Amino acid sequence: MKLHNPSADIFVPDGAPLGEALSRITHMGIGAHQDDLEFMALHGIGECFDHAGGRWFGGVTCTDGGGSSRVGPYAEYSDEQMRRVRIGEQRAAAAAGRYAAMIQLGHPSAAVKTLADPSLRDDLRAILDASRPEVVYTHNLADKHPTHIGVTVAALEAIRSLPPEARPRKVIGCEVWRGLDWMDDAKKVVMDVTAHAALGAELALLFDSQIAGGKRYDLATAGRRAANATFFNPHATDRSSEVIYGMDLTPLAEDASLDIAAYAHGLAAELAADVRRKVEAALAR
Repeated sequence: MKLHNPSADIFVPDGAPLGEALSRITHMGIGAHQDDLEFMALHGIGECFDHAGGRWFGGVTCTDGGGSSRVGPYAEYSDEQMRRVRIGEQRAAAAAGRYAAMIQLGHPSAAVKTLADPSLRDDLRAILDASRPEVVYTHNLADKHPTHIGVTVAALEAIRSLPPEARPRKVIGCEVWRGLDWMDDAKKVVMDVTAHAALGAELALLFDSQIAGGKRYDLATAGRRAANATFFNPHATDRSSEVIYGMDLTPLAEDASLDIAAYAHGLAAELAADVRRKVEAALAR
């Protein structure tokens, strides 16, 4: 497996040979930044934690972490120092989460926002081809962070470039910089992570450079999961205490003729139509 960046960091927590580690991956998270996987793909991490049924989680972080926010003890860190810290934090999370493998590609954030540079797409294709996961978790197409959108588009293009039999059976766009509570309930991928709440809290706290650096992602992600569980159904008591919503990207992975932008716009248009319909119904005389 050849990657574009010679300094890409590849970590196999249990020391297995890389080929073996990649081939055992059944659930893969593809995130933009260090910590994205632990926030958005907790469902896959938790499902694979005990490796029951041969399930293993593999992680890919696409950017180098050099542009991370920093105050407090990290305020004077250079970009290079932050890169080293963030790589270490992601490795620690991979060990704690018992990942099959953790690959940090080290691309600059600015380089992955569009497909102008095909390096990220090509790297992801090589990783996906070597691992053949059944499920892929990545960012959703309505995320407000441009780097997240760039990663998702690159991941979809990489998947589409594989033979149909080599593509994952399920591709899910998950919540980070925009929640998915606005989606029609019938369209949501609802992932109950109640059983993985303690693991999620443990993993989030490993990213000290962000928490001490002024971003309480640990509290925010747990709060969103709790809110999703409570506000999902206004007519029923809660069945879960923590839920992550996903956007089903599988149709885009299966059918390369589908327009990615139109697919995302269609989901947003459904929200606009629903809002208008309900307000007009309330105004009816």
